[in-house]
Amino acid sequence: MVTVEEVEAKGEAILAEVETVIVGKREPLTLILGAILAGGHVLIEDYPGLAKTLAARCLAQALGLSFRRIQFTPDLLPSDIVGTHVFRRDAGKFEFQPGPIFAQIILADEINRATPKTQSALLEAMQENQVTVEGTTYTLPQPFVVLATQNPIEYEGTFPLPEAQVDRFLIRVRFGYPSPEEETEILARRIARKQEEVEMRAVASAAEVLAMRRALEEVFVEPALLRYMAEVVARTRRHPALALGASPRGTLALLKMSRAWAALHGRDFVIPDDVKAVAVPALSHRLILSPELWTRETKPEEIVMEILAGVPVPKLPA
Repeated sequence: MVTVEEVEAKGEAILAEVETVIVGKREPLTLILGAILAGGHVLIEDYPGLAKTLAARCLAQALGLSFRRIQFTPDLLPSDIVGTHVFRRDAGKFEFQPGPIFAQIILADEINRATPKTQSALLEAMQENQVTVEGTTYTLPQPFVVLATQNPIEYEGTFPLPEAQVDRFLIRVRFGYPSPEEETEILARRIARKQEEVEMRAVASAAEVLAMRRALEEVFVEPALLRYMAEVVARTRRHPALALGASPRGTLALLKMSRAWAALHGRDFVIPDDVKAVAVPALSHRLILSPELWTRETKPEEIVMEILAGVPVPKLPA
């Protein structure tokens, strides 16, 4: 049985290894690692060239998990993702040829460039950890996590993700531009590396990741904090600026991420600050603004922060 202290130590080792390549992005990396340990999928939305793909590959290597990158394009077919049956002349029969979805960490690169039919090929995999091809169901390797990326500035030739699929992602994160000091460090490390490719050592394994997931179930949450989470989500449904608030899946995401955040910071109990730390990435992508707010450039993240500021924080027993 893995303890919370071991989760913190192993998590720190994983993040430290990734940070030998990725500079100055501890918070988003911790959020992604927390989502992986919580058994969820991640939508990484940011501008080109901000290490989204590199971060996904480095995390997979540090976690000791198999990794496949799928470049989503308009001509990509569902069978290109899940696989298809191929006729084997020597055997005289059709055999299933697994697609790239059969890996533990899947990078769905620029997911919104594929058609909705192809995007939907991920839904069963993300929800059920399995795929069905011609009536036969195949179980995916565990742990199974989808890290999807999309570019928030290019819409020509893209297919916006339907709300039902966006809701399947446990969190949405952004990396943002590095500071001049961080960018200088990136250049210095590239010179020291003497090659374009990066090499990452595995500091964990699939079995350890699954054990860390089980350890999160032991993180205690006070009933008052459960009511706090429920009230935060309930206010998204009543907010005048929102046409649609978060569903109970959003409340569960808040719970899962709060426990993961607490464990990665060495605590076997959740405090209000944990909830506040994960509320924006866990809830903002589930909110739909009222049409009149689109022209004012109001962001769902701002509404989540406003709600957090307005909900009284419960007092927990000492």
